[in-house]
Amino acid sequence: MTNSPSIQRYGNVAIAAHWLLALLLIGNVVLGVYMSDLAFSPTRLKLFNYHKWAGITILTLSALRLLWRLTHRPPAEPAMPAWQQRAAAAVHGLLYVCFFAVPLAGWAYSSAAGFPVVLFGVLPLPDFVSPDRALADNLKLLHKALALGLTSLVALHVAAALKHQFFDRDGLLLRMLPARRQP
Repeated sequence: MTNSPSIQRYGNVAIAAHWLLALLLIGNVVLGVYMSDLAFSPTRLKLFNYHKWAGITILTLSALRLLWRLTHRPPAEPAMPAWQQRAAAAVHGLLYVCFFAVPLAGWAYSSAAGFPVVLFGVLPLPDFVSPDRALADNLKLLHKALALGLTSLVALHVAAALKHQFFDRDGLLLRMLPARRQP
């Protein structure tokens, strides 16, 4: 594995945003799957609120991360075939689309279902649409489909990073890991 000082890394802000978003996404997907099968109860309502809060946090962090990415050049990639560069660009682009589409679809679903989003229980957010049961059913399916797509893209992203780390040994993964302190 390449572990030379010549590996160019992302900056600390980009690394922190990447891993925070990763943890929020994984946690919110797990929460979404878990709570969807619960019987109607105060616990289920509480978990739905946590899921919404995490979704709005993901949406906000994604916007900040995209702004950061647009204003800060990423480090150079290690040499790889052109098809891998195109695939990586496509997956990253689709990930960003999903970072916005999944929470926005969830927010719209919540609005259409007649359950407003009240961020952290204190800040009511505007509804996207008026309550409409048929629309809510369609938006629920869209939210689930987009979340499944996002989960699949994250799995592909992780698999590619592990391939680069353990098979190609090209140092690509090191770009997004915090630098080790030298003694």
